[in-house]
Amino acid sequence: MSGLNLRKDACELDFLSLGALVHRLDPGTIPFRKARSFNVHVSGGEYNVAANLSDCFGMQTGIATAMVNYGIGELVQGRVREMGVKPFYKWFEHDGVRGPNIATVYSDCGFGVRGPVVFYNRANEAGALLRPGDFDWAKIFAGGVRWFHSGGIFAALSETTSELIIEAMQAAKAAGAIVSFDLNFRAKLWSSVGGIDHAQKVLRRIVSYVDALVGNEEDLQKGLGIAGPEVAAASTSKLDPATFFQMIDRVVQQHPNVKLVATTLREVHSTNRHDWGSVLWLDGKQYVSPTCQLDVIDRIGGGDGFAAGLFYGLLSGRAPEEALRLGWAHGALLTTFPGDTTMAKREEVEALAKGGSARVQR
Repeated sequence: MSGLNLRKDACELDFLSLGALVHRLDPGTIPFRKARSFNVHVSGGEYNVAANLSDCFGMQTGIATAMVNYGIGELVQGRVREMGVKPFYKWFEHDGVRGPNIATVYSDCGFGVRGPVVFYNRANEAGALLRPGDFDWAKIFAGGVRWFHSGGIFAALSETTSELIIEAMQAAKAAGAIVSFDLNFRAKLWSSVGGIDHAQKVLRRIVSYVDALVGNEEDLQKGLGIAGPEVAAASTSKLDPATFFQMIDRVVQQHPNVKLVATTLREVHSTNRHDWGSVLWLDGKQYVSPTCQLDVIDRIGGGDGFAAGLFYGLLSGRAPEEALRLGWAHGALLTTFPGDTTMAKREEVEALAKGGSARVQR
């Protein structure tokens, strides 16, 4: 782990995320057009990792984000408090009619041969209005931050959010924090702001500041333009770790600052039955997790669950193989809960990572 140079001194925060908070409306297995009721999940690709690290792993985490002074904002603030994440809010006032808003994500769970369907209402989203200068990074980092994280979902929201990510990463580097980024390529988001060519231009610039990169084969191909297997074929067949490691070699050739690349490997047999594995490249060495068969309740957030477990392992000084297993185990467990953030306990993650089973706990 020498390449990551993790801080060993006392820090106020183990982990800080920058991203947009959303609320996801979830009617379960019923398609939205037939829904009569739904659960509300507070989420955000960047926030989820901070929430998981706090709630499951007991780490001190924070989120820098936009907040709107209205009822949905109050709901979101309550969930952030429940997960133990310290907020750094840029406040916006709602005009009572059009916003700015906390974005809405609509996502049913699908079932069996029927896959989940996700769509958005991110109109006049407060998170997209965030820009450089909105946060006092010197003050936020003054107490010490060990790890800083952001992602491709936030980068896609507007021209100013990607610039804010770079401003924050520069501040994190100056403060001695590890910088990570989850590519989280979402075609629907990027298509509204310039498409794949613009996405690659923005994401390559961001990744030039990154120490640790999370992304699957589609993220690497579409987000960074890295040559690899056909995504259409890869999405329906189990990925060969060797093929993915070849892609990582190309990433590191283009971005020699990157010291860690990790991803989940998933073969989807049906909405509720997946094969699940993960891989880690760290300082030139390759690590592969076990593969297990998942019975999935809600797949949303599984990748963020993997990232949280992996980052926890590294932050707590575990060996790379053990850190990867913790990520693999936590991501797997997260798919067995409804919602986007963890309901697992650290002891459950540790047991599965060591080869535990689903036997009754008596």
